[in-house]
Amino acid sequence: MYEKSFSAVRDFLMSLLKIVHWPEPVLETPGDLVTEFDERLKLLAEDMFETMYESRGVGLAAPQVGVQKRLFVMDCSFREDPEQRIVMINPEVLMIEGEQSGEEGCLSFPGIFINVNRSLRAVVRAQNLQGEWFELDGMELTARCMLHETDHCDGIVFLDKTTPLKRELVKRKIRKLQKAGEWD
Repeated sequence: MYEKSFSAVRDFLMSLLKIVHWPEPVLETPGDLVTEFDERLKLLAEDMFETMYESRGVGLAAPQVGVQKRLFVMDCSFREDPEQRIVMINPEVLMIEGEQSGEEGCLSFPGIFINVNRSLRAVVRAQNLQGEWFELDGMELTARCMLHETDHCDGIVFLDKTTPLKRELVKRKIRKLQKAGEWD
């Protein structure tokens, strides 16, 4: 009984958002600057974290949940380190260096993984939930995540970061999944 009522309260307090799948236009449209740092923004960020965790992701941008704003949440530790639970609002990439190549996935492309070249290190400037500016200097997965999610804020999807041949192969796969009713 207690578990059932606790679950209902948790569901009431936390809202899972619907992750939109490519080719939804919101994914390829640059987000608007966030100008209001209020309770609604905090609730959106919290709902985005819960949606990201539920979907087993390490990053989630507002356009991926149909919100045309420049913000994303990330946690490359997947709840292991509270210091890595980060909200980046109005992100700007200040510096990149080095190279890394690796398989990347995206919650808006469920089940699709492609090799993407990214910078090994990235410095991103953003605002927090209070509107204060900060910089994050990240390496490897943190850099990859910040760059991937900032791309979403700019209307760029990871498919745009691969070769034309791979891009076409992925599009064909998605069209087949759409015809089979397995891609919404």
